[in-house]
Amino acid sequence: MFMRSSSLTSQAATSGFVLLWGSAAIFSRLGLDNASPIALLIVRFGVALVALLLVGLFRRRWLPDADSRKTVMFTGLILIGAYSVCYFQAMAEGVTPGLIATIMGIQPILTLCIVERRMQGTRLLGLVIALAGLILLVWRSLAASHLPLSGIVFALGALLCMTFGAIMQKKVLQHPAQVLPLQYAVSLALCALLLPVKAFHIDFTLHFWISVLFLGVMISVVAQLLLYRLLSAGSIVNVTSLFYLVPVITAVLDYLLLGNALPWSGMMGMLAILLGIMLVFRTPRLKTSG
Repeated sequence: MFMRSSSLTSQAATSGFVLLWGSAAIFSRLGLDNASPIALLIVRFGVALVALLLVGLFRRRWLPDADSRKTVMFTGLILIGAYSVCYFQAMAEGVTPGLIATIMGIQPILTLCIVERRMQGTRLLGLVIALAGLILLVWRSLAASHLPLSGIVFALGALLCMTFGAIMQKKVLQHPAQVLPLQYAVSLALCALLLPVKAFHIDFTLHFWISVLFLGVMISVVAQLLLYRLLSAGSIVNVTSLFYLVPVITAVLDYLLLGNALPWSGMMGMLAILLGIMLVFRTPRLKTSG
């Protein structure tokens, strides 16, 4: 009974994370239509920090253990602060959502190369199939891309930050609610340091507040807590492979909310992603280094 309850909890956490992370692109686009990237990030991180401090008030614990604070700060700076800045700046530089999704799709394969002692055929095959499905899913966006060099550099920066940040976070053994307030504080400080060199403007419309509250609470707090829980409980390659499902959720929401139907290539891409993820999760995990 306990194992069944634990399995259901894990499945609920996985489903919740994928659904929330998949909806982030729509609300990010809504926010960027009403604010500059750095302005959106500052307000978003501020909302997240306030929410996490309220959680800390309930738990009566706001900070990680003293001997781990430097590691936690550096991890948050990479995984949350630098990743978000690079991701939003890549979009601001003209990188299409499809192109950046494809670049970020390299992450599970890159993670597998870093953490596994040896490559396992079925596991690698699943990742490659999922990546091919991702390319099919976002093909129209890729065809419209003009490959802006500066945007590609920022997108690659986001890829590296997410990859190495997730590996670093996997080694943090404390409760997510105990480490996130400090991580968002340093990420907010990073954005503040960039203010002199970045454009700052906000249109305080209803759409802006809907966007920033959803991103600040549901993505930066709820989804991030779920991500950290998944990282602590499972294989990092399996967890990062879940990011392949994010464009699938985004495409479904795009159709349901905006009426933009997928072409046949997109439907085939969705099926390939699901097949690839099934292969990854059904393949026994090898012993990892570290």
